[in-house]
Amino acid sequence: MHTLKPRAPGRVIPGFGLSLGFTIFYLALIVLIPLSAVFLKTFTMSWDAFWTAVSSDRVVASYKLSFGASLLAAALNVVFGGIVAWVLVRYKFPGKRFVDALVDLPFALPTAVAGITLTALYSNNGWIGKYLETFGIKVAFTPLGVVVALTFIGLPFVVRTVQPVLEEAERELEEAAASLGASPLQTFFRVILPSIVPALLTGFALAFARATGEYGSVIFIAGNLPMVSEITPLFIITKLEQYDYAGATAIAVVMLIVSFILLLTINLLQAWTRRRAGKK
Repeated sequence: MHTLKPRAPGRVIPGFGLSLGFTIFYLALIVLIPLSAVFLKTFTMSWDAFWTAVSSDRVVASYKLSFGASLLAAALNVVFGGIVAWVLVRYKFPGKRFVDALVDLPFALPTAVAGITLTALYSNNGWIGKYLETFGIKVAFTPLGVVVALTFIGLPFVVRTVQPVLEEAERELEEAAASLGASPLQTFFRVILPSIVPALLTGFALAFARATGEYGSVIFIAGNLPMVSEITPLFIITKLEQYDYAGATAIAVVMLIVSFILLLTINLLQAWTRRRAGKK
């Protein structure tokens, strides 16, 4: 008798060659070709022209504000986004589903609408700004307003990255740590935190990447004061409106290079953290 060999499970997607080819084609069309065009357009400039375009005082000030505010906003989101994710996963309270849905509001809200709303709230006569003004704190039309806007649009990235990790965390480890005499703080820092650090770093990287290129929600609340609250994407838009395409791409190249370096550093740190957790 001939034995029938079990049939290999069918693939929903075609074979590896076709899938890989489509993936490379799609990435090239959406990502690689546009990025290559940015670099190729920049290469049409001489070195002196390039350096003049990317190193003027106003442009350097915009770099400091854009990257500095993005890093600060991403760091704030790691802390408070982690707390929000913890509350949504570990506690039950009335209106929990509504609060969970509000986390995704920055995803659905048009960035220009978010910028106008934040400006109205934090201006001198706004609902929040008028109370902060009594303490000498001015948010709208200052670098602090830029941080507020970038924190707003980056929060969901951290919450949605950490939330599933907390949901899948093993409660038995926490119970075992408590039974061995560990305090709640010791349990958090030695059991819970190491397991969610990779997710926190991923959320940080996503929030930072989103913030560096943000434009719509920032230009309204920033005020765009020279050397004070001008962001780098605004310079790129200004150069494009002046038909200075090479100057715009030169500034964009600097932003791309710095962003790639920072994201690579974060990814390496994330990989190192995972390896370290795996060894334990």
